[in-house]
Amino acid sequence: MERINIAIFVSGSGTNCENLIKYFSGSERYRCALVVSNKPEVLALERAERLGVATAVTPKPQLNDADVMMPLLRQYDIQFIVLAGFLPLIPDFLIDAFPRRIINIHPALLPKYGGKGMWGHHVHEAVKAAGETETGMTVHYVTPVCDSGEMIAQYKVALSPDDTADDIAAKEHQLEMKYYPLVVEKVLNETF
Repeated sequence: MERINIAIFVSGSGTNCENLIKYFSGSERYRCALVVSNKPEVLALERAERLGVATAVTPKPQLNDADVMMPLLRQYDIQFIVLAGFLPLIPDFLIDAFPRRIINIHPALLPKYGGKGMWGHHVHEAVKAAGETETGMTVHYVTPVCDSGEMIAQYKVALSPDDTADDIAAKEHQLEMKYYPLVVEKVLNETF
């Protein structure tokens, strides 16, 4: 059976990245082969290296250069890309090269609180300001328009009026830790 190599794209601390690497470490079918960050000094790269996964740093000019990204992904025989807290928009050439093989996690129930500028604490503060009674996470396919791809899965959690933005973030993050690897595996099983 052919082993499918996954690249994880990150911009931050890498808790989801680490969770995915650990989840797939025992898989005979899927392997996290590469972690790509647009920032050089993020904890996600340290986490990946500690777990024996190759890393690469591609700031925005390199990310948007097909002559940089395509050879990098070919070098590691990448067949699927998982975004885990990756902030830049994915360039069209990557979306074209990996049709329905790039997925993203968003820390809200899309279509609410999505789009430009809606990431991390910005999302949770907006959810708090709106007085929402629930929030959650959405996994979706990546398209050229930010947070607009076909939804794959959503998971919800109830909120209390007393929850701060940090409380909301913590509740939503628990969903990510529990469900993101399961959703990624389901999509991989349906794709390959």
